[in-house]
Amino acid sequence: IGVGDMGGDVFGNGMLLSPHIRLIGAFNHLHIFCDPTPDVSASFKERQRLFRAVKGWDAYNEKILSKGGRIYSRSDKSLKLTPEIQSRFGLDKKEVSPQELMHAMLQSEMDLMWFGGIGTYIKAPNESHVDVGDKANDTIRIDAHQVRARVIGEGANLGATHAARICMNLLGVKCYADFIDNSGGVNSSDLEVNIKILFQQVMQNTKLSVKDRNKILEKMTDDVSDLVLRNNYQQTQAISVAAHGAYDKLSSHVALIEHLEDNFDLNREIENLPDNTAIENRSRDNHGFTTAELSTLISYTKIKLFQDLLDSNLPDDPAFQDWMTAYFPDLIQDKYKIEMNNHRLRREIIATQLANSIVNRMGPTYMMNQTSKTGIPACTIARVYFIVREVFDIRDLYSDIESLDNKAKAIAQIEALNEIADFIDYTSTWFLKEYKGENLKETQLINLERYYKKSFQKILKIIDKVLPESSLVFIDNRQSSYVDQGFSKGTARRIAMLPIMNTMCDIIKISDHMGHDLGTVAKVYFALNEALSFVWLRDQSRGIDAENRWESETLKGIIDRLYVTQAELTKRIVSETCSGKKCPTHPVEDWMHGNKDAIQPIKDVIDKIKSSEDVNFAMLTSIEVRLEQLV
Repeated sequence: IGVGDMGGDVFGNGMLLSPHIRLIGAFNHLHIFCDPTPDVSASFKERQRLFRAVKGWDAYNEKILSKGGRIYSRSDKSLKLTPEIQSRFGLDKKEVSPQELMHAMLQSEMDLMWFGGIGTYIKAPNESHVDVGDKANDTIRIDAHQVRARVIGEGANLGATHAARICMNLLGVKCYADFIDNSGGVNSSDLEVNIKILFQQVMQNTKLSVKDRNKILEKMTDDVSDLVLRNNYQQTQAISVAAHGAYDKLSSHVALIEHLEDNFDLNREIENLPDNTAIENRSRDNHGFTTAELSTLISYTKIKLFQDLLDSNLPDDPAFQDWMTAYFPDLIQDKYKIEMNNHRLRREIIATQLANSIVNRMGPTYMMNQTSKTGIPACTIARVYFIVREVFDIRDLYSDIESLDNKAKAIAQIEALNEIADFIDYTSTWFLKEYKGENLKETQLINLERYYKKSFQKILKIIDKVLPESSLVFIDNRQSSYVDQGFSKGTARRIAMLPIMNTMCDIIKISDHMGHDLGTVAKVYFALNEALSFVWLRDQSRGIDAENRWESETLKGIIDRLYVTQAELTKRIVSETCSGKKCPTHPVEDWMHGNKDAIQPIKDVIDKIKSSEDVNFAMLTSIEVRLEQLV
C-alpha cells in the first residue's frame, strides 16, 4: 500500500522497481486506488504507462482492476465499498468516508507500506496530532501500534515521525530513520555540487564550454547514480549489522550515547533516544537499540569522526589522496586529477569518505572503544584501520560477501560482517598497542603494510602444515556451516580462518624479533592451543554473559591478556628449545617435559575448570594469572 501516484517520480520509480509488486491500494491528494487482488503482470504494465504519461490514479485503466477494485475521488462525501475492498482492508461498513477508507488502508496487513507522497501518516501513541504538525492528515493518521506492515519504505519526507519509527521497530516492523530513507537524494545533491565546483576550475584552466560541460555531466548520470547507491547500500548495511544482536551490544551503545553527550553535544530528548530508565526497561525485556535509533547514533558518529579527521593532517597525507579521486565518477578520474587535488573542498571530501568507510564497516562504537583502550587519537586509529584492511585483503572479502545478496542467507552475511569487524577491531588494537609511541606516519605505515602483508601471505601457504589437527577440524566445520548457508567454498574458508588470523600479527612479529622462520614460530604458537587450552579459555570468556559494560570490559581484558601470554610464552619456548636456527621436532612437548613441575599444577586446574558445569569470572581470572606466571 502506498501514498502517492505514478505521476510522482518518487512513488512511481519505487513502484516500478520490481515486476512482482502487488499494489493493493494507494492514495494521493485527489484519489484513492483499490485493487484487492491485482493481476501482477497487467498492473505493472499499466503503472509503467502512467509513469511515462505522468498521470494520476484517475487515468488508470479500470478494466484491469481485480474483482471489486475501484478508484474513488477524495472529494466525495461517501464511498460505497465492494465486498472485496471491505475484506481486504478490514472494514465492516459498506459505506464510509474517504478518510475512513484511507485510515483503514494504513492499518491493513501488508508486506510494504511505501511513502512517496506528502504528509505524516503514522505517529507514536504518546504523540498528539498537534505534536505532528500536519493538520491536513489528522483524520487519516494512525498510531505506530496499529501498523501491520512488515516493512516501511520512504522516498517522501516524514511519512512517519521518528518516535513512531522507534515504536514500530520495537513491535517488529522493519524501518530505518526518515533521514536514512531519504539520504540518497541528499547524497546526489552533494555529489552534483562538488562535481560542478570541480568543473568551475576545469573551465578556468581549459577552453571547456558550458555546453561541453553539460554533455559530460549527462554522460556521468549512471556513474553518479551508482556511487550514490553504493554509499547508501553500505550505510543501511551498517545499521543492519549494528542491529544484529542489539541486546548483546546494549551496554556498548549506552556507553556511546554517554560519550557523545560528553563530547559532541548529543541531546537524547531531541533525538528521541531512551533515558536511563527506559534503557533499564529495554534490558529487562531483552531489547537493544532499534534500527531507527542506531541510524541516529551512526550519523552522529560519522559527523564526529569527520570533524576529528578534518582537524588532523590526515586529509593532507598523500597516502589517502586516492579517496579524493574515487569520490568522482570514473569518466573524469584520470582526466581532471590536477583540478581534483586543487578542489576547494578536497580535505572535507577525503574526511567524509574516510569517516563513512570506517563507521560503515566497523559500526558506531569502534572509534570510541579504540580511543578508550589505547588513548590514541582518531587520525592514527584511522590510519591503522586501513593498514589492517590492506594487509589481510579485507576489501575483497567484503565484495565476496556482498556479491551473495539474495543467494546466501542474509543473516549469515550479517554474521560474517560482524566477524570481520571483530577481527579488524582486535588486530587494530594489536597494531596500536605494539607501535604506540612510534611515529605512525605515511612512510612507516607503507612499510608496515608491505611487511605484514608479505609475511601474512607466507603463513597462509604453510598454515595447513603448522595447525594442529583439532584446529583444522574447527576451520573445516566453520567453512561447512557457511557453505551450507549459500557461501562459496573460497569465501567460506576465508571467514572460517578469521579466528586463526587473529594470531598472525603476533607470530609475524615474534619471527621478526627472534630471527626464526615463520613456520617454527607458528608451530609453537598453535601447539600451545592444544597444550594449555588457550583457545578454549578465550571461548569460555566470550561465552559468559556480562551483566554490565564493566564486566564486559573485564572479560575482554582477560581475552586480550590470554593472547599476550600465549605470544610471550611462544617467545620463551622458542628461546629455550631452539639453538641457532635449529629447533626440535616437538618444541612445546620438549619444553613442557623440562618444566613439568611448574606446568602440571596449571594443567590440573585447567582440567578442573573444563569439568565444571559453570565456568565463571573467578576461574578464568585465576587460570589467566597462573598462565602469565609461566612467562
